[in-house]
Amino acid sequence: MKNESVELKQLALAARRASLRLADADPAMKNRALLEMARLLRDRTGAILAANQSDMERGRAGKLSAALLDRLLLTEDRLATLAKGIEEIAALPDPVGEISPLTKRPNGLLVGRMRIPLGVILMIYEARPGVAADAAALCLKAGNAVILRGGSDAADSNRMFGDVLRSALDETGLPVDAVTVVDRGGHESIAELLRFDEEIDLVIPRGGEGLIRFVAEHSRIPVLKHYKGVCHLFVDRDADPQMAVDLALNGKVQRPGVCNAVETILFHEDCAPELLPLVCRELADHGVRIRGDARTRQLYPPAEAATEADWPAEYLDLIVAVRVVPDLDEAIAHIRKYGSNHTEAIVTEHYESAMKFLRRVGSSTVLINASTRFADGQQLGLGAEIGISTTKLHAYGPMGLEGLTTQKFIVFGDGQVRE
Repeated sequence: MKNESVELKQLALAARRASLRLADADPAMKNRALLEMARLLRDRTGAILAANQSDMERGRAGKLSAALLDRLLLTEDRLATLAKGIEEIAALPDPVGEISPLTKRPNGLLVGRMRIPLGVILMIYEARPGVAADAAALCLKAGNAVILRGGSDAADSNRMFGDVLRSALDETGLPVDAVTVVDRGGHESIAELLRFDEEIDLVIPRGGEGLIRFVAEHSRIPVLKHYKGVCHLFVDRDADPQMAVDLALNGKVQRPGVCNAVETILFHEDCAPELLPLVCRELADHGVRIRGDARTRQLYPPAEAATEADWPAEYLDLIVAVRVVPDLDEAIAHIRKYGSNHTEAIVTEHYESAMKFLRRVGSSTVLINASTRFADGQQLGLGAEIGISTTKLHAYGPMGLEGLTTQKFIVFGDGQVRE
């Protein structure tokens, strides 16, 4: 472990040196590197998919769940989406060096703020190998170096992504150590990286509850959590029936293994007799298991009995918890008690209810009459995301370029001294 610790320290130091060069890099050079990343992802699709197939075979042999296998899977379409997302990042304005409006003080000083990179980001993630491309692209554009520590389930895919991303940096004259893939060791190597608070500026863990807790407990470095997605859909008393069905199906069925999938559906008691059976039947027809409270089981007898453990559960599967609540206030209380500050949606035709839901639900993304699946950086115009922060400090919600920078004060004077 001693030799490995020295190696990891050297990787972190190299990333720190690369971050200093990136902070001064010309925006045009960073954009060329991003476009080269996108090009290489397309050109090396076959090799990436072959590596991913090896990971998938190990995953199936290891009895990974269907949801985790879906997260692990790469396809031509998913790689094309990654490449397109990187091109969109290249087209975005460069945040580094952006200056806020200046304020003139009584003594004549002009005071403002300038956006600067954070430095070195440690990205720790499980299963989803595509995170490597999104994270590297966003960090590069924002002037940060990134250390990528992916899960062992995606080891071959992670290594291939690392080769592609570093090749793009090399071919465009940027330091290759701006992107580093760490694929050795288990939790011991993660714990070691988390000790390097002089070399690494921010840790972003993206994975299951166990990973998040491990990182939070062992890190000397500030942690920005991408916590689990216990996402709710509330069907209000005057909800449009077809909209309720559409949002429930899209939120639960389209990709059940992602963090913005619906895990709990709450029905206002006034609409429940009509809409709850309708929505539950549609979900069941698409293979979804319903776990409901007593009132749900009265209205839809095929539902299984929900227990207390179901309300805070992130299933990441074709399972949904359903509950009938007396009113909007109780729906909000339920979300506050059991939610994870990720994403919540309401189906309503009532303006006052919509605005109350927006104001009082404190999650990082709140939607009115739209699917929870839109809680995604690319869908919200960020180009891509490095994660969805459920930590209110620094950044909250889908994290794009701005979330990977900070601001320093800048002051212009003409010789003023403090009296």
